[in-house]
Amino acid sequence: MNEWVYVAAIIAVAIGGWWIRSLSVSGAVATVFVGLAVVLGFSWKGLLILGAFFVSSSCWSQFQQKRKTKMLEKIEKGAQRDYIQVLANGSIPAALSLLSIYFPSPHWLDMFIISIAAANADTWASEIGSLGRRPPRLLTTWEKVEAGTSGAVTMLGTCAALAGAFFIAVVGSFLWPNIPVVTVSFFGLLGSFFDTWFGAVWQTTYRCQICGIDTEKKEHCGQKTVRIKGYRLINNDVVNWLSILCSIIVYLFVTKLP
Repeated sequence: MNEWVYVAAIIAVAIGGWWIRSLSVSGAVATVFVGLAVVLGFSWKGLLILGAFFVSSSCWSQFQQKRKTKMLEKIEKGAQRDYIQVLANGSIPAALSLLSIYFPSPHWLDMFIISIAAANADTWASEIGSLGRRPPRLLTTWEKVEAGTSGAVTMLGTCAALAGAFFIAVVGSFLWPNIPVVTVSFFGLLGSFFDTWFGAVWQTTYRCQICGIDTEKKEHCGQKTVRIKGYRLINNDVVNWLSILCSIIVYLFVTKLP
């Protein structure tokens, strides 16, 4: 396939994401760069699996938005992804794709798919898990908290995470027959657990001095919020990036690479 066809397809997806408000302008630009990096290493197959993540996660982000209105008060950003969110989920797959060009190894492909499976697992867990009827529980203390609280889990969200990782693994196995579906699903799910753990322990949480809500936002009700937990530099985007990185690092140790 001609290289310009790839470029046109990537730009079309980015514009489409902006058109349906899944991406901001900066998010669309970042998507183009991530897509170009992926296509250099893994050609059209890499684009397809990246597209599977983007389309499925965008659909779940748009699903039942009215029921997620209250949760939006707790999270820093909404369903429209900016460049930081795109890079938090896409920079590692892009880097792995480029590394595969200069340092050929079959493990780059596995890590590439695992990184996308981890991102997809976390997105599905957040978007679907927040719709559950039972309140989530904080991973570290197991106390009940409000939906949208960083570091909290539900049974629905955990099942959604597994489904999200499995979905990417299956898509990958259709594109590359030798892809280990169980392995990719496991490490993708592991990435989601890393995300939950980091969210509970390290991620910054603020409290509104007006309404008392715990939130990721630095401002609420027109006033600056007060930090009550976590490290200032570790927000949800950093947590997402770290969880993807940790999932592939653990994969490296388990597979005993030199």
